[in-house]
Amino acid sequence: MKKIFIGAVIALASVLIYRSCTDDRQQKTILQENSMLIQQELKNVSKLIVTEGHFAEVYNYKDSRELFGPLVTAQKKALVVVNAEVMVMYDLSQVTYDLDEENKIVKITNIPEPEIKINPDFEYYDVTADYLNPFNAEDYNLIKRNVNASLMKKIDASTLRSNAENRLVSELSRILVLTHSMGWTLVFEDTPVQNMEELDQILD
Repeated sequence: MKKIFIGAVIALASVLIYRSCTDDRQQKTILQENSMLIQQELKNVSKLIVTEGHFAEVYNYKDSRELFGPLVTAQKKALVVVNAEVMVMYDLSQVTYDLDEENKIVKITNIPEPEIKINPDFEYYDVTADYLNPFNAEDYNLIKRNVNASLMKKIDASTLRSNAENRLVSELSRILVLTHSMGWTLVFEDTPVQNMEELDQILD
């Protein structure tokens, strides 16, 4: 009877140890699969988020040069019409993150600043210049710099930046939904993110 009891205890202990090892392996497997899935999702959103806009600018350029004092001057002028395509983008391939598998935390450590690209198309009208004050490369470069500065002011006053930020939040929300569905926590700037509103506020 004693041998039967000892045998039963050993058998039960073996079953419990086996189940414990099996459960532990299953949990590790699930954890690794979840980590791989999160990393894959982070790679999937690593693309350029682009917001495009079109701006028109009419620029009057004038330059006057004194030749023999203020009584004699040589002038040049141009009417410049600019149509520009502007792109605001985030290169999400530069997003950096840490995965804490033990505590099930995805910590986004860096999101790049938005990039602004301006592609202007210049058309010159009514270009006139005196013989002693001709147009040169510096004039055209100055016109481009002034037009780009003016376009940047228009971009800042427009909704292009906010539209790009909304696209950014939309992309990152995919990670938020995925992490929460698997019982993980998304952290950005040391702040746990629970919903879209909090993510939007952190990025502002």
